[in-house]
Amino acid sequence: MTKILHDSIAVFIDASNVWQAQKAKGKMFDYEKLRAYLRKKFHPKIVRIFYYTAYPREGTRAYSTQGKHNFYTYLKKSLGFMVRKKELKRIPVHTDEGDFIEEKGNMDVEMTIDAMHNRDTYETAVFFTGDSDFLALVSYLRSEGKKVYVFSSKNNVSYELRTGSDGYTELLDIEDDIWGRELQRRSK
Repeated sequence: MTKILHDSIAVFIDASNVWQAQKAKGKMFDYEKLRAYLRKKFHPKIVRIFYYTAYPREGTRAYSTQGKHNFYTYLKKSLGFMVRKKELKRIPVHTDEGDFIEEKGNMDVEMTIDAMHNRDTYETAVFFTGDSDFLALVSYLRSEGKKVYVFSSKNNVSYELRTGSDGYTELLDIEDDIWGRELQRRSK
């Protein structure tokens, strides 16, 4: 693995966490603007962005999921993101009230593996997540001499993660530097 430490950042985006911020803001992220914002804020020579998401199995929604896959292709091919995706796991749940399907698509392990596996290629890690489970990873990276910053929204970030990093940025307080088009609600 090539060592790229000086002035290099790795960005780890938890799509479900970012989605909560987008819903609260009523706008979508503009990922080209986001990259420019990170360059302006951290002044790195190299920015590597990892994007983690789970998507619904085709046929489980009343709408096509092709748009999601087109978006992932755009992130990967047009913007150079490392896209990590997997199908939502469908779990049958039986209760006294009835049966239903629960869907889970947690990407925490994949994000942790990438942060650990690539740790010699960056000096600063930027996490777009709010899950307190990442505190152990943040603490480890900091003990290895990395700077670690967390971006999330107030309703979706744990106290431990917000205070355990080198810095916390409230996504909803960022003006237009990362925001794109208005969020469009799917018609029912």
